[in-house]
Amino acid sequence: MRLSASAVALVVGLLVNHGVQASELPQRWVSAGGALSEWVTALGGESRLVGVDTTSQHPESLKALPSIGYQRQLSAEGILSLRPQILVGTEEMGPPPVLAQIRKAGVTVEMFSAQPDLPTLERNLQHLGKLLGSDAKASALFSGYEKQLEQQKDWVAHAQATQKAPGVLLVLGHAGGKPLIAGKDTAADWVLQQAGGRNLAEHSGYKPFSVESLAGLSPEVLVFSDRALSGDAARVALFKENPLLASTPAARQGRVFELDPTLLVGGLGPRLPASLTRLSKGFYPAQGETAP
Repeated sequence: MRLSASAVALVVGLLVNHGVQASELPQRWVSAGGALSEWVTALGGESRLVGVDTTSQHPESLKALPSIGYQRQLSAEGILSLRPQILVGTEEMGPPPVLAQIRKAGVTVEMFSAQPDLPTLERNLQHLGKLLGSDAKASALFSGYEKQLEQQKDWVAHAQATQKAPGVLLVLGHAGGKPLIAGKDTAADWVLQQAGGRNLAEHSGYKPFSVESLAGLSPEVLVFSDRALSGDAARVALFKENPLLASTPAARQGRVFELDPTLLVGGLGPRLPASLTRLSKGFYPAQGETAP
C-alpha cells in the first residue's frame, strides 16, 4: 500500500520533530544529591553526568566523575568549569548566592523536593523523565518502587501482629564523634517507620547526642550512620566516643545496625527498599527469613 503525499509528510515531520526534541535535551549534567544521581543513572542518563557531589556514591562508577563538593556548600567556579547545561539538586542544595551565579552564567538549575514520600518521588521521577526523554521508563520505575513499598508495609503489618514494634534510636555521626539523634520530620524517621521501628526521639529534626537526650530512653535497637567510617570501624568508634550508647539494651543485646548515610539525603533513592528489608530483619528477627 502506497502512502499519500500528506501521510508521508506527516511521518517525516514527526521524525524530524522527535530528533529536534532529543537534540534539545540537556546533554551535560551536574547532579548535587545522591538520590537524584542514582535516579539519573537508573533512567539511563549516567553518560550525561559530567560531575556529581560528594553524596553521590552509588553506583560505584559515579566516584570516577569530577566532584563538585558537598551539596550544601557548592562553588560556582567548580561547577561552571565542567561546562554543564543543567544542574539538578534538591532544596538541600546551596548556598543560594552560588545557585544564582550559576543561573546567571546560563546554566539551567532544576530543583527537586527531598520530602520522603511517594507522591514527591513520583513528581521527581516524572520531571527527571521529561528532562532525559525517558518518560515511560520513569513511570515504570515508580510503579516498581511503589510495589516494593507496599510489600514492605504488608510485611511489617504481619510482623507487628505477633511482635511489638521495637523502640529505636538512629544516630548520625562522623568517625563516632558528636553524633546527632534523628527526630521527627526527617528522612531517618521515615526510614525507621517504614522498617517497622518506633522512633524514641520526640524532638523535630536532628539533635546533638547528650546525657540528657538519652535520659529515660532504653532503645531496644540502635541504627547508626557514619559519614566517615563504615562497618566494624564505625561501630567501634561510636561506642568508644559515646560510652553511654554502649550501655543501652540495644548494644548489650547486639541489636545494632548500620545504615548508609547517603540514603538519608536527597529524598527517596532507588536503594532504599532493599535497606528497609535489611533493617526489618533486624527489628523483627523471628520473622527475618520471610522479610520482603
